[in-house]
Amino acid sequence: MSDPEMGWVPEPPTMTLGASRVELRVSCHGLLDRDTLTKPHPCVLLKLYSDEQWVEVERTEVLRSCSSPVFSRVLALEYFFEEKQPLQFHVFDAEDGATSPRNDTFLGSTECTLGQIVSQTKVTKPLLLKNGKTAGKSTITIVAEEVSGTNDYVQLTFRAYKLDNKDLFSKSDPFMEIYKTNEDQSDQLVWRTEVVKNNLNPSWEPFRLSLHSLCSCDVHRPLKFL
Repeated sequence: MSDPEMGWVPEPPTMTLGASRVELRVSCHGLLDRDTLTKPHPCVLLKLYSDEQWVEVERTEVLRSCSSPVFSRVLALEYFFEEKQPLQFHVFDAEDGATSPRNDTFLGSTECTLGQIVSQTKVTKPLLLKNGKTAGKSTITIVAEEVSGTNDYVQLTFRAYKLDNKDLFSKSDPFMEIYKTNEDQSDQLVWRTEVVKNNLNPSWEPFRLSLHSLCSCDVHRPLKFL
């Protein structure tokens, strides 16, 4: 399993007049292994073309040793229906503390517009190397969801007792994932806790989620806890 990075969900930004808020959730499949002995520690950096330059606006958490990551951190953007809003998604290996997609950390990128993602709801594209060739069979999937007008949040705290021990020489290192069920009955990852090392009775840090992110503002929507 991957080792997630913990973080608090920020307050919703003040919206520009005429804009709607869109949440993007990102996953990748079949990322290249830069090191034959270990899997990459992937992170996705999102750039928006604005004022004739590419500007970083968001990035996902880093997942450790994972070739097909599903990121829990939402990438939030303002969406203007009449604007093109070109986007670039850069995937890089954050091993050894790398914070940008340099030549030695670059795993692939793709480009599209925010309007394309919103209109299709879900977009899967191949990742390309800097020479324009495909990065093996690597792909990136972006799912978009427009946020409703509510600013309601829930604060949650979880603990577990008497978990099964999966380690041979030490105790398990548990973390928990929360999924909501979409209308097509698929499961959408909405939160991943931090890892608690060597503990079969873990207490995870309190966190808060917007009601939209947790259940699309439908308090009767099924949730799955893994």
